[in-house]
Amino acid sequence: MSHALNALKELAILGARPATDQRRHRRVALPLLGRFMRDNRHEYPCKLNDISVGGAAINSPIEVDAGERIVVYFDHLGGLEGHVIRLFEGGFAMQFKITSHKREKLAAQLTWLINRDVLSGSTQRQHDRLSVEDRSHSVVLDSGETLDCRVVDVSISGASLNMDVRPPVGTILTLGRLRARVMRHHEQGIGVRFIDIQEPEALRRHFSGR
Repeated sequence: MSHALNALKELAILGARPATDQRRHRRVALPLLGRFMRDNRHEYPCKLNDISVGGAAINSPIEVDAGERIVVYFDHLGGLEGHVIRLFEGGFAMQFKITSHKREKLAAQLTWLINRDVLSGSTQRQHDRLSVEDRSHSVVLDSGETLDCRVVDVSISGASLNMDVRPPVGTILTLGRLRARVMRHHEQGIGVRFIDIQEPEALRRHFSGR
């Protein structure tokens, strides 16, 4: 517990530190499933082993080349670009090539993810619900099918939607411009979790139409 709390404090200031200083900071273990894309545009499944704002160690079922450009995608973190700096049995380590703004955002995302696990154990922390206008929206499935819905409430990590059709749990969909995954069904519709953690003000603008 104390190790994770120390990591929280460390990540809170990492975003402001220069890239040359990042590698001296302890990485945090976050076992997230994801995928990565190589230069040939082929994608492969992977699992995050540990990560900092400067890079990550990733478990992969295939071998990659040292120095190769890689783009990885993880739930809550989105896409991260970089290159392979080290190979190890069962995976590789990569160094991120990201802007200072993206680095600060990544630090905030990592802090939230650790905070969720530290404070809630095996259950996800409930976030404050944001006030949004009661208005009709729609979701688009990966198949291209569009379904009508109404947003009941929304937080930085997900939303509750009233809708007649309930896509299966695990379905990936797009709500406006936000990618999300169906996490549960309820009496009036579904609950979804956003792929990336969202900023509160951006959410208010998104759902108010302003």
